[in-house]
Amino acid sequence: MPAATEAEAMEVADFEKHRELMFGVAYRVLGSVADAEDVVQESWLRWSRVDHDWVVDPQSFLVQVVTRLSLDRLRRAKARREAYVGPWLPEPLPTGLELEEGAELADSVSMAMMVVLETLSPLERVVFVLREAFQFSFAEIAGILGRSETAVRQLARRARSHVRDRRLRFHQDRRVCRQVTERFLAACLGADLDGLLNLLAPDVTVWVDGNGRRGAAKTPVQGAAKVSRLLVHGLRRVLGPQAAGLGGGTIAEVNGGPAALIVAEGKLLAVLVVDVDRVSDRVSKVWIIANEDKLGSVEEGGRA
Repeated sequence: MPAATEAEAMEVADFEKHRELMFGVAYRVLGSVADAEDVVQESWLRWSRVDHDWVVDPQSFLVQVVTRLSLDRLRRAKARREAYVGPWLPEPLPTGLELEEGAELADSVSMAMMVVLETLSPLERVVFVLREAFQFSFAEIAGILGRSETAVRQLARRARSHVRDRRLRFHQDRRVCRQVTERFLAACLGADLDGLLNLLAPDVTVWVDGNGRRGAAKTPVQGAAKVSRLLVHGLRRVLGPQAAGLGGGTIAEVNGGPAALIVAEGKLLAVLVVDVDRVSDRVSKVWIIANEDKLGSVEEGGRA
């Protein structure tokens, strides 16, 4: 094999070795599968043009590139998300059961965590992801961002405090969560108001990401009675004419945990993710992603 070809093969191998890490960083920073994949592709273009003789540590270089690209894209996306019609929710990510082996990794990509990360500043979010999800040192993060270690520590402290205030519990019992999700899906499909009321916490809140779809609640809905009515009647209005064939659903691994998929005539119409209270085993939060632009990766089976 010619030397140039061998060098190119090594460059490809180095990139592919770290692709999963790069995607993981980009998705947690951006909350979008499509944007994360675009950032990884752009990282490849930069990697293919760099003089690799000067790259001492490919992982550090690639993480720096993908982090800075993600940060720039997140800053631009903030304005668009503020103008979004109704709640903007992260794009659901299909995940494999292997995440059970790492509870911290599963927590870092859970829908509950991804929603909380949306409330951080872009820099706080990047620092939190690199430190808490991927265990980079403060010195490494400082080098990636081109900031002082002291500044990075301050960002990390603020981010951890913010997340702790809004997300008090982790490591939910996966068996219980799956059982509750299965009962929740059955009650929704069966238009079972009483069943839903028995599953929902009194102060349960639901967010519907429909990007302006007719019937989608523009603001969060709170309270078991209101939420149960929305799930039985409002959900069918949001899903539109296809809901006439509603009656199918399944449970899939999404964002490190079980999620309810609503299907009609073979088409995925919505992903429902619930947060289960550890004390009462009741549903305390419901996130409904019904924006069809965000369902492609789940419908295709997505990334493990």
